[in-house]
Amino acid sequence: MDMSGSFFTSMPIAIAAGGAIGAVSRHYLGSFIMRFSQGGFPLGTLLVNGLGAFLMGLLVELLALKFSLSPSLRGFLLVGLLGGFTTFSTYSLEMALLIERHQMLQAGLYAVLSFGLTLAGVFAGLYAGRFLA
Repeated sequence: MDMSGSFFTSMPIAIAAGGAIGAVSRHYLGSFIMRFSQGGFPLGTLLVNGLGAFLMGLLVELLALKFSLSPSLRGFLLVGLLGGFTTFSTYSLEMALLIERHQMLQAGLYAVLSFGLTLAGVFAGLYAGRFLA
């Protein structure tokens, strides 16, 4: 592969731009959702990660079955935008804080819901993508 081509200059820019948009979107949507959460439960991260998982499944399936995008645009959407939108590090920190505060029931619920919602989201997105294609 020719490493002097535009792919190696445009791909990092595309991913960085998508990541910036995704991270800012996660911050504002997560903050908005947290207005409705009580008791310190990290509902914002849970729902944002669930939505991001659904969108990842949907886009992957639509891109595989219906649309053809340049590698840079795929990188922008999947690695950048959705990678920046979803977050495992925030989930891990929130889980650690729940455990440190001895909120074991909430920590357990958060772990189960996070795994279940994101996995269900990806599958729902994949099936929706197949239906729409």
